[in-house]
Amino acid sequence: MEESLEQAVERLVAIEEIRQLKARYFRAVDMKLWDVFADLFTEDLQIDFAESTSKPMTRDEFVRSAARHFEGAVSVHHGHIPEIEIIDDTRARAIWPMFDLVETPEESDYVSHTGYGHYTEEYRKENGRWKISRTRLTRIKRVVIDPK
Repeated sequence: MEESLEQAVERLVAIEEIRQLKARYFRAVDMKLWDVFADLFTEDLQIDFAESTSKPMTRDEFVRSAARHFEGAVSVHHGHIPEIEIIDDTRARAIWPMFDLVETPEESDYVSHTGYGHYTEEYRKENGRWKISRTRLTRIKRVVIDPK
């Protein structure tokens, strides 16, 4: 069945809203805006970050873990050319190629690194706003940066 103009516009608006959501994700991490960061996720967020040392299982654990890892660090996170699929009015999924650079202070247990990979995510629209309901990070390459 061919998509109507109205359906196409609704799909494109949803795609743009999800792009903006992920842009806020990267900015919130890099600027350490943890309240903004927490608000990007559904209450029942599912996390799969194989490299995580703390293995967060809930949204609140994930936010606390990120805040702890990035405390005192300088980070740069980029997401590029996403493949976003709108499943229906309230569900979507995407794959985001990513790059990050994290420089941690000497006393940090979290290592400085740079890396490339993909976020594979699912989204749910709640109360008129798209939120991340599942996030998975897989790395193609991760290079630990020697402490200075």
